[in-house]
Amino acid sequence: LSDETFDAWVADVTEYLSELQDRLFSSGLHTLGGLPTDDELASYLDAYFGDKLSQADREKVISAFHTASSQQQGKSNLFSSFVDWLSNFASEFTNDFALGKSTNDNNEESDSSMQLLNEASDIVSLLSRNTEELDSVMTALNGGYVPPKPGGDLLRDGTSVLPTGRNIHALDPYRMPSAGAWARGQRAAKEIIRQHREANNGKYPETCAVTLWGLDCIKTRGESIAIALSLVGAKPVKEGTGRVVRFDLVPLEELGRPRIDVLASLSGIFRDSFANVVDLLDDMFERAAIAADEPEDMNFIKKHATELIADGVERPAARLFSNPPGDYGSMVNEIVGTGEWEDESSLGETWKGRNVYSYGRSEGGGGVKSGTARPQVLDKLLATTDRVVQEIDSVEYGLTDIQEYYANTGALKKAAENRKPIDETTGKRTKVSMSVIEAFGGGSSDKEALPVRDVEDVLRLEYRSKLLNPKWRDAMIAQGSGGAYEVSQRMTAMVGWAATTDVDNFVFDEAAERYALDEDVAKKLQKSNPEAFKNVVRRLLEAAGRGMWNTDEETLEKLRNLYADADDLIEQVGASFNR
Repeated sequence: LSDETFDAWVADVTEYLSELQDRLFSSGLHTLGGLPTDDELASYLDAYFGDKLSQADREKVISAFHTASSQQQGKSNLFSSFVDWLSNFASEFTNDFALGKSTNDNNEESDSSMQLLNEASDIVSLLSRNTEELDSVMTALNGGYVPPKPGGDLLRDGTSVLPTGRNIHALDPYRMPSAGAWARGQRAAKEIIRQHREANNGKYPETCAVTLWGLDCIKTRGESIAIALSLVGAKPVKEGTGRVVRFDLVPLEELGRPRIDVLASLSGIFRDSFANVVDLLDDMFERAAIAADEPEDMNFIKKHATELIADGVERPAARLFSNPPGDYGSMVNEIVGTGEWEDESSLGETWKGRNVYSYGRSEGGGGVKSGTARPQVLDKLLATTDRVVQEIDSVEYGLTDIQEYYANTGALKKAAENRKPIDETTGKRTKVSMSVIEAFGGGSSDKEALPVRDVEDVLRLEYRSKLLNPKWRDAMIAQGSGGAYEVSQRMTAMVGWAATTDVDNFVFDEAAERYALDEDVAKKLQKSNPEAFKNVVRRLLEAAGRGMWNTDEETLEKLRNLYADADDLIEQVGASFNR
């Protein structure tokens, strides 16, 4: 091992540990109407501003708010007092900072510092109005008027979504994707293609399966739509009012690469809420499938449509698939929850059976309300899928936090792998890669690449920063029954991910050590929520039984004993209530 190789390895490990350290996670469940503590305010300002605002300045802003609050008790203009104090503080700060600076430098630094401090003061003031949440609940229950506010992610959208306790609204679906979403979507698609080609000897993916979820599109203003358009090689066309009226195909000479086919996996909410987008996408795919003067090796949509026509399949350009009309969900999470499933491939087939309906203006004569089952087209698209794309819209919930990610995107990946040939080196089906884009990551510069990671890397980051992190564990335990439930749900999701992709053995090892084999933690979980603790142990035993986790017999025996004890405790509790 050369010195250069070792130094490069040390640099990579250092960078990874730094990223892991800075990774954000929820510090617990929110209490409706509860004021944030000073530590929580400081934590939010740190996450929002990063190095732009020093720790000392964050503390001064919070202290200023409390000072203004105490001075204004019984008076009406708290915010004005706070702003006055902050202006004086900013003036003193910038005067001190100006020593040794030129006049121009001083003015620029002063303006920048003042803007940051003003924004920080706004955030602290707005977050401290959480008490209005309960007021709004009572107003709504009384049939009163609750003021509106746009919904969104606090870190991504800042003060525009504050204060909480408002009647939140989404966006105009006829203006998706927004300009910002379009710029980020293009960059994400470019990075997805680059990474795929790098891993596959320069080969382009023939089909990418892109998940389009309603809440994701609302929060990001349509980034996942922009990713799908960019992969195909299309762009939104707006009329004079700013509404998107068409998705035009970019000429191949301008695109400079093949059009990638896209299997769009629509959530039920997306299907029902964005009918206009569904119709525009359907129209785009229809035109791409018959694009004149485009060779099939440069237009994979046309290539696959031609093959489907040769097989006598109707609607070969169908690309928008979802659940049956009026129905929602893949049912994979329900099956994993019960534990009543045979093997991993069956989860993929469950997803396929629940998402076989095609939608768009060419379907059923009734738009999104009249989907048509097209299993042959879906089979073709799954068989040619080389990569799955999933966007995470919020820092609050990642892949490991809720069941829907593995139940939809993970199961889609498994459905595609079920249709791949056997890899002679492994004796298993050829794997389909999954790209994960965190919508809250990456800067706004067009030149800056967005962080696009393989699903296995994201799972490792999330498990290390949350489920396996003692700080996260302790925050959940402090929440009592609700926190124990959150731990339990993530253990179920861990089994779901292990069934649909790869979860490292160390994740199961450390999960068992943190939650089941730690006597103190086990007692707290069992006391606050016996059912949740029982599920934690059950999932570990299930993972071992299904071959997902390789561990020793001594550990398994300890877990069996814990499960039996948990079962006895639940029976005792149940019996006491039935007396």
